[in-house]
Amino acid sequence: MNQPVAVITGAAQGIGSRTAELLAERGYAIAIIDLRDPVSTIQAIKAAGGQVLGYSGDITREETVADFARQVFARYGRADVLVNNAGISLISPAEETSFSDYRRVLEVNLVAPFLLARTFGKEMLQAGRGSIINVASVAGLLAVSDRAAYNASKHGLIGLTRTLAAEWGGRGVRVNAVCPGWVKTEMDAADQAGGTYTDADITSRIPMARFATPDDVARAIAFLSDENESAFINGHCLSVDGGWASDGSWDSVRLRKRQ
Repeated sequence: MNQPVAVITGAAQGIGSRTAELLAERGYAIAIIDLRDPVSTIQAIKAAGGQVLGYSGDITREETVADFARQVFARYGRADVLVNNAGISLISPAEETSFSDYRRVLEVNLVAPFLLARTFGKEMLQAGRGSIINVASVAGLLAVSDRAAYNASKHGLIGLTRTLAAEWGGRGVRVNAVCPGWVKTEMDAADQAGGTYTDADITSRIPMARFATPDDVARAIAFLSDENESAFINGHCLSVDGGWASDGSWDSVRLRKRQ
């Protein structure tokens, strides 16, 4: 098969779904996995004439990842891009965070990307080419209160990204991360439903004065996926945050700069 193949986790909704659709539009055959059946993403790709393999399962389990990979290689015979997008959030003061909740966040956000990268990375290394993109967060660059587990998982994911880039870059496999700020997705809606923040809390902090969209992040992922467009980019953490991590201004200064 000459068509490039992209594997995307957490593709039932949000960033993962839009990434799968965008890469399909750009000519990739798609393989997606989510804890729940990614039926709407599959339907959208097929309706647009794309090729897609869907799988539902828990990516924190080695056997699930191994079986998914077997199906991908049986169907397509290759994997050129891996997007580790699946993730969960947890808003909780550190002193009130349970061991089980903390561990589950790390398993989904940090352990599972390692399992996927190890599994698909071995095949990429044998082929001598490939691109892995880990979806981290501004919470992997900066601390956000009441998110000890989430922050730790995303800081760890950036560390994993850089380590794999150092190990694999010389063998043809590039490993990078994107670091989104707040994105309007189902996860944001669920987090806001807890009453811990509002839209205004976020937009007042972002220099570009808006949330990211899933498409904003998907296009950054597509750039890092393309071996021509990003051929010499390896071990990089690309912020897609509207300037969140760059702006150290206090609110009155930041807001004076807006039109």
